[in-house]
Amino acid sequence: MEPLYVVLAVIAVLLVVGGLWFALSARRRREPPQIEAPAAPAAEVEAAEEEEEKEQIETPAGPAPPRLERPESIPGRMQRLRARLAGAGGFGRAILAVLSRGDLTEADWEEIEDTLLTSDLGIEVTTSLMDELRTQAKVLDTSDPAAIRAVLRAQLLELVDPTMDRSLTLTRPEPTAGWNAADGVPAAAVLMVGVNGTGKTTTCGKLARVLLAEDRTVLMGAADTFRAAAAEQLTTWGERVGVEVVRSEKEGADPASVAFDAAREAARTGVDVVVVDTAGRLQNKAGLMDELGKIKRVMEKIAPVGEVLLVLDATTGQNGMRQAQVFSQAVGITGIVLTKLDGTAKGGIVVTVQKELGVPVKLVGLGEGADDLAPFDPEGFVDALLS
Repeated sequence: MEPLYVVLAVIAVLLVVGGLWFALSARRRREPPQIEAPAAPAAEVEAAEEEEEKEQIETPAGPAPPRLERPESIPGRMQRLRARLAGAGGFGRAILAVLSRGDLTEADWEEIEDTLLTSDLGIEVTTSLMDELRTQAKVLDTSDPAAIRAVLRAQLLELVDPTMDRSLTLTRPEPTAGWNAADGVPAAAVLMVGVNGTGKTTTCGKLARVLLAEDRTVLMGAADTFRAAAAEQLTTWGERVGVEVVRSEKEGADPASVAFDAAREAARTGVDVVVVDTAGRLQNKAGLMDELGKIKRVMEKIAPVGEVLLVLDATTGQNGMRQAQVFSQAVGITGIVLTKLDGTAKGGIVVTVQKELGVPVKLVGLGEGADDLAPFDPEGFVDALLS
């Protein structure tokens, strides 16, 4: 019986082994054949590794470059400012309202005179204008508002004087004797002066935008070294419009030295115009006024200064006249920039300052916006007053 058990055991083992072999063979037949991908060329492998490394390396985020603002065009700027200037037409409308009554009493004429005086026309100008209005009212013998407006417009326009040359002197000057031609061609120079609080630094930035809108290249000089914030403010304007600013990092540096460096850098880089900001100073401080004259003299070692613009706050009224007279004596003013001439200002200062100094209002500012500065337009100004 034992041989029989041995045979059966062998047969059982063979059956188990055979079943396992059959199962493995069937599984291999069901699986797809494994195709080995060809090896990539070495150059491609290296390129892929380099690209992966670039993606893994984070580039440090630096400060974003300042966004340059595009200045508004001159025609568009003037059209918008004329509309805003109409807000300053209170005295014109008040006078027209009285003149339109007809058969004016002495009280009516006194009301007109008071309105003119409060508009900062001054005693002499007001007296002259009143005499002409009285005469024309008798000649016309009418209460027609349109006829009276035409008379008043003609008188005001004559006072504002549209014949005055209000253009800025921006042609390149001839260099001063001794200037090295290898150091470049001097730029047209604009020196900005005035008392504290009139908006000189802001006006410098706005003027740079006006010049850029006329396709001129500009450089600014921060010669207001007494007020640290002034250099920072001017630098901010430069970044906004893409204009380089020459300044001193030394507190209390010599303003004349900074102005000279700005004029020299303008010549070296070949820009068209250099605009120099100066420290605000009271007109009764003789030492500071002498220093202002020094700034101009030092700049003129390179080339003559074509424009000296006095920045006046229109809201100061007749007080601005004394400022204008002293500054004119110190540096020879060539033009006026009248700021803050909005609905609360007194437009008569335009007439007064021109009559007293014999220099024109060349630019007018009507607000805090970057483009709220434009060339002064006599006819647009008078029409706005009477609108």
